Amino acid sequence: MSNPIQNPSSFSPSSYSSSSSLHLTPKPLFKFHFSLYYPKNHQKPINCSFKPTESSHQDSTFLSILRAIPNWADEIKEKGMKKTRSLYDHESWIQHRSSLRHVRHLLTSLNSRVILSLVPPVIVFTSVAVIIASYNTAVSMDLLPEFFPILRASSLPYQLTAPALALLLVFRTEASYSRFEGGKKAWTKVIVGTNDLARQVIANVKSPNDAMLKNAILKYIMAFPVALKCHIIYGSDIERDLLNLLEGDDLEVVLSSNHRPRCIIEFISQSLQLVHMESSKRQILESKLSCFHEGIGVCEQLLGVPIPLSYTRLTSRFLVLWHFTLPIILWDDCHWIVVPATFISAASLFCIEEVGVLIEEPFPMLPLDELCHRVRSNIKDIMRNEKLIQARVNMKMKNRHNKNSTNGWPTFSEDREPG
Repeated sequence: MSNPIQNPSSFSPSSYSSSSSLHLTPKPLFKFHFSLYYPKNHQKPINCSFKPTESSHQDSTFLSILRAIPNWADEIKEKGMKKTRSLYDHESWIQHRSSLRHVRHLLTSLNSRVILSLVPPVIVFTSVAVIIASYNTAVSMDLLPEFFPILRASSLPYQLTAPALALLLVFRTEASYSRFEGGKKAWTKVIVGTNDLARQVIANVKSPNDAMLKNAILKYIMAFPVALKCHIIYGSDIERDLLNLLEGDDLEVVLSSNHRPRCIIEFISQSLQLVHMESSKRQILESKLSCFHEGIGVCEQLLGVPIPLSYTRLTSRFLVLWHFTLPIILWDDCHWIVVPATFISAASLFCIEEVGVLIEEPFPMLPLDELCHRVRSNIKDIMRNEKLIQARVNMKMKNRHNKNSTNGWPTFSEDREPG
């Protein structure tokens, strides 16, 4: 059998592409260059698969074990974010200010999503404290060679930086609460504007020919807060929430829209143009829609623009470095007490930071579902009592007219004006 290197005919183009005995170029390198220059629009698949080795499989298993606790904590946190909030009533306030609230809060600590979400960092920092305490104990008992030093440091740097950390946490939490307050005020304006617009429509649309259009407008008004709530809260089912408010064709148009709340505003605006009323009254009704646009703008701004990320990152890094070095600072004064001290410090300070992060997105913290339900109930109640109230008012006016004498003055002494 001839050697392919000694045979010049083996270097022909056909033999280069088809011969299986060519070994001048290593096979992995050949595949690498072939994948670089392969045409993008070519339909021939490139085999990039590789067989995972045992070490890579072990690494992935180890990483999945490390990620198990954080994933569990994040799952609990996200379930809590999707929890339906409720408005407070008188009984809720009595329970809220009860003298037994501290005992109740302590007993329900393990059900708190804020506390459970802090399990990963608290475990890490407490474990670091145990390792440092064990190392220092082994060095002090001469269980390790002499050149291993005891990990200790002066507490003066911590005394100087503790006020800075406290101010940083306070400012971070205060900035988050201001966002929560802004979201609450925005939704207050939306709810007040919804009730006011519905009242104006009920009071100004009187023609019997506009009865069906009037009911449609009121349904659109009731649907707007629901659409806005689904627009700003992740995982909301807008089709389910609007199923009993909008008709099938209207619901299909809203669902196909890129911006559902503005689509419902357009329904309201177009319907008002068809109502038979004076132009001045129509302009007043259309001006009420400005609070809807303002609510959308504020909500989208709060949702899309968080607190400056450098602020959040600085707080997180400061806390992490603080608690990684805390056992070294406290060793001379506390020894093995550094373990519970680190646990308490990490649990308390990270809890404050976690609350700030949670309320930074205000809308999952607000009882939006119950607010939308209350708006719907109020408008339906007004619609149901509209004719009854109108009949009672007309009857009072009629009785008032019958009590007057022919000269226009009331016949009863209690109805006469003084003097």
